[in-house]
Amino acid sequence: MLEKKLPFDKDQLEQIIEKHPTPFHIYDEKGMLDYAQKFNEAFSWNEGFKEYYAIKAAPNPYLMRLLRKQGFGIDCSSMAELLLAEKVGMRGEEIMFTSNDTPAYEFQKAMELGAVINLDDIKHIDYLEKHTGLPELVSFRYNPGALKGGNTIIGNPEDSKYGFTREQLFEGYKKLKDKGVKRFGIHTMVASNELDADYFVETAEIIFDVIVDLAKELDIRFEFANLGGGIGIPYKSEHRPVNLNRVSEGIKELYEKLIVGNGLDPLKIYFESGRAITGPFGFLVSRVLHIKETYKKYAGLDSCMANLMRPALYGAYHHITVMGKENAPHKHLYDVTGSLCENNDKFAINRLLPEINSDDLVVIHDTGAHGHSMGFNYNGKLRSAELLLRPNGEVVEIRRAETFDDLFATLDFDAANQFE
Repeated sequence: MLEKKLPFDKDQLEQIIEKHPTPFHIYDEKGMLDYAQKFNEAFSWNEGFKEYYAIKAAPNPYLMRLLRKQGFGIDCSSMAELLLAEKVGMRGEEIMFTSNDTPAYEFQKAMELGAVINLDDIKHIDYLEKHTGLPELVSFRYNPGALKGGNTIIGNPEDSKYGFTREQLFEGYKKLKDKGVKRFGIHTMVASNELDADYFVETAEIIFDVIVDLAKELDIRFEFANLGGGIGIPYKSEHRPVNLNRVSEGIKELYEKLIVGNGLDPLKIYFESGRAITGPFGFLVSRVLHIKETYKKYAGLDSCMANLMRPALYGAYHHITVMGKENAPHKHLYDVTGSLCENNDKFAINRLLPEINSDDLVVIHDTGAHGHSMGFNYNGKLRSAELLLRPNGEVVEIRRAETFDDLFATLDFDAANQFE
């Protein structure tokens, strides 16, 4: 069993709470950067390797600045994410823009920033040309269909709204070549929270195979293969993290055979992992408000699914630590809940935990990706602060908590009170 560890103890957490009231998300900078370094080292054999952090996982400029220092780019899929990239000083090919059902103004912003544009639909070639002109470098997102099995989160590729078919790749790249485009990339994304290292090696084989066929038939050269994200994290103690070295070794073997063997090197390998980079290094800290006993026993927190909706949305598991009771027997059955007027506002259902009392501190693990970022304001709940725990023990507020003034900022109450 993999022990779920925290970067702080109860006393440290109590000190943090004196200045920063619960609930809040807190990120462990050291853990995040250690993993980022490990990622880069695993693929150091590939000249030009780059991880484009999927900013949707935790769209915070402080985190992106830290990751940029590790050589990471940014993977964007919306106007807001492009603007975040711009505001932290990112430009050019350190930005990967992969969107779908994309409005013209987003393509225009991506072009303005010099981002790598990764098209999701063959019809977007003409749309892009009409609204912005074609860039020097273009990539397509490949959906391998039945060649690749999906998983419960992302679904099967054949049912996915994303990407080009194999036939469309040939048609699309030929069209680009005929229109004078000289530089090409290719991308795929077929997994989410996948823990099997071999899955990513198989994905690389599918992409390398199609690169070989496209290069031969169309006489074009690819600059990069973006193998997407989807690297999972061990949410449960019985899970094991993805072995990055095993992934790298498998991909390197295929690279030598298919890319070097066909004279198609150098080919840069890109990833766009988000969850694995920040997910295990974020924690939602809450305080227990009430213990309710009816047909079941409920531990009600001062946070809710507005702070972390994955359990309600996916039935996702997040480990829970009751601070100061880590070694107490886990023999009490609880639903751990929030206060939304939704019955699925639950962080855990029928979870064995130590005996919980009002005012206990509870830490929900692995919230550093798709935690705060998926928040919302149903019932008028305010989104929490985000904190960063630095290696020297300093705690920095990297996003303040919302206020009711923020919540009501888009409403004109004076006009509403005069409305008849």
